[in-house]
Amino acid sequence: MTWVRGPPSTFELPISEETQTPQGMLNKRPPGVTNLTTLLEGFARSIDLLYQYSMPLPLQVAFAAGSSGIWRIERITAVAGESLPPAERLAVIEGPEAQRPLEGSWILRGTTSNERYTNREELKALSVKQEMLLRPRATRAALIPIRKTEAWWDLAQDERRAIFEEQSRHIGIGMEYLPAVARRLHHSRELGEPFDFLTWFEYAPEHADAFEELVRRLRSTAEWRYVEREVDIRVSR
Repeated sequence: MTWVRGPPSTFELPISEETQTPQGMLNKRPPGVTNLTTLLEGFARSIDLLYQYSMPLPLQVAFAAGSSGIWRIERITAVAGESLPPAERLAVIEGPEAQRPLEGSWILRGTTSNERYTNREELKALSVKQEMLLRPRATRAALIPIRKTEAWWDLAQDERRAIFEEQSRHIGIGMEYLPAVARRLHHSRELGEPFDFLTWFEYAPEHADAFEELVRRLRSTAEWRYVEREVDIRVSR
């Protein structure tokens, strides 16, 4: 049995087969709750909080460059540091398959996570404007792997946040290009990968100029001074 916990103004409510009907919910009501309407209202508030504050499970993702994949590699550019070997196609593999041995010119792996430098208001604003990946019109994409300097990782979390947003407005700049440019960030440092982050962007051809402006602005910020390796991989389908 799973329990949904509400704030002090609500209560805990068990979720099971016995509580799938109004009568079943009333039979399992918390002490002091005698009215079905009150019970349902409290349940609705609890479910709303559950969706607002629950953290999605991490998603394992692998980017495999080789001779197969729905994305055609247009170019691979070294922005800072060493580049990556050339390849014709890029496959984006999600879930358990991403952890299995793969073949290709290069394989980059990462995992989604919670938004580590985002506050509550920013997270709410992003959830309203952010679009899903693989929209039919979004036939252009970019994979941008980045490795930060040791000086960046020597900073405390609040110091990195100050550079990331208060000084560089990384989140604020990115939001200016939503929903045209969809984005998903993958963390790789904890996996022992050659890059710390893999950012995947998708957009329609008519938003290509806007995307170029976005990356140009981000690379001119104080945060980018802590980047020691960056590769820009452009693809289409």
